[in-house]
Amino acid sequence: MSSPGPGLPMVVPAPDLPARVRIHEVGPRDGLQNEKAQVPTEVKAEFVRRLADAGLTTIEATSFVHPKWVPQLADAEQLFPLVRDVAVALPVLVPNTRGLDRALVLGATRVAVFASATESFAKANLNRTVDEALAMFAPVVARAKAEHVHVRGYLSMCFGDPWEGPVPVHQVVRVCKALMDMGCDELSLGDTIGVATPGHVAELLTALNADHIPTTALGVHFHDTYGQALANTLAALQHGVTTVDASAGGLGGCPYAKSATGNLATEDLVWMLHGLGIDTGVDLGRLTATSVWMAGHLGRPSPSRTVRALSHQEQ
Repeated sequence: MSSPGPGLPMVVPAPDLPARVRIHEVGPRDGLQNEKAQVPTEVKAEFVRRLADAGLTTIEATSFVHPKWVPQLADAEQLFPLVRDVAVALPVLVPNTRGLDRALVLGATRVAVFASATESFAKANLNRTVDEALAMFAPVVARAKAEHVHVRGYLSMCFGDPWEGPVPVHQVVRVCKALMDMGCDELSLGDTIGVATPGHVAELLTALNADHIPTTALGVHFHDTYGQALANTLAALQHGVTTVDASAGGLGGCPYAKSATGNLATEDLVWMLHGLGIDTGVDLGRLTATSVWMAGHLGRPSPSRTVRALSHQEQ
């Protein structure tokens, strides 16, 4: 146990938790893609640089989707060269072979594909069935691996779907297995509408392990719709998960699932992890300042409770 400094939690380690967690920062991509306002490319680049300066080592930079679908990220070709020299992992989302081609030309070494565990969301998000979407991703993953590019497989609606309700665990496991079998290096389990609870998280992780998908290949991506994101994260940590997705300042949601609220705020996650004595490499003060800075550009306060609390202390 150690005493906190200004703006830091008391450190009280808990047994059987990871010593270190890698935060997969999604703010520049998943966060900004949902903003009504167009954020200037130079501001996005500065956002990435400030996040890296705060100690984040994986920062999802942008998405190479068609501008018609995500106009907020239409500047991917302009943005990526501005941040390519930042000494962190800079994964980008690629929806198809065309998106992969665009990313590879610019020197991307880490990409992600975005699948769904449910038919309804696959139809809404990709205009395909689940199996048709997997068939579309197979050549993308194969080509990326041939180019020695790291591939992350996002899987949305792992716990609940706004059209279908609770999602059976075996249904999620089937799609996860398909993504791993096609060559994905890691999976991100998405609670897209924020309905998961800790027991459900533990059950899914156990089922994935039983189907020979190791915990080391799994990350978690929780939304805070019902205030469960941190509780669900703790359940994942207790299972051995060491990769957690979060968004600086709590930016983002999902444009194709209207009931989804913001992502788990990176600051809220860091506060909990540091209080548990888990190393993240992140400077919470610098991260908070970055989110306050971005909130100024967006014209509204950050929804992160930790950002609000620490900002209030400084006033």
